[in-house]
Amino acid sequence: MSATREFVEADNAEAIITRIEHKSRKIESLLKQSKPVEALKTALEGSPPNTRDERCKSANWIVVHRAIMAIKDLDALFSSLDPEYYDILMKYLYRGLSTGDRPTCDQCLRIHERLTEKAGLGCILRSLADTMNTV
Repeated sequence: MSATREFVEADNAEAIITRIEHKSRKIESLLKQSKPVEALKTALEGSPPNTRDERCKSANWIVVHRAIMAIKDLDALFSSLDPEYYDILMKYLYRGLSTGDRPTCDQCLRIHERLTEKAGLGCILRSLADTMNTV
């Protein structure tokens, strides 16, 4: 029974990786068109992947990270980002902070400050308390 479950999870992981690759191409296209906010929205759609597979989570983080690092205008970001994305964005900001990479941490802290102003402390609590949907 366990081997069957692992096989189904592996098939699911391959399907998720394929979707992430498609999303990555779309994001790169948006970034080339100088649309970083749309790229971030696209990156956050369907996140986190519905899997425990670390390959999927890492692949999705790379896509989200690329979009986060492209954001320059935080006013534009928060004027057009739907509140439904706030909690998931916060999760990815904490993942970025955990990398220890200076440019990533700097960008994540800039966005974190503005996101906390916009969404409140509840956003932080929800992202830390949600252990089911990890990024």
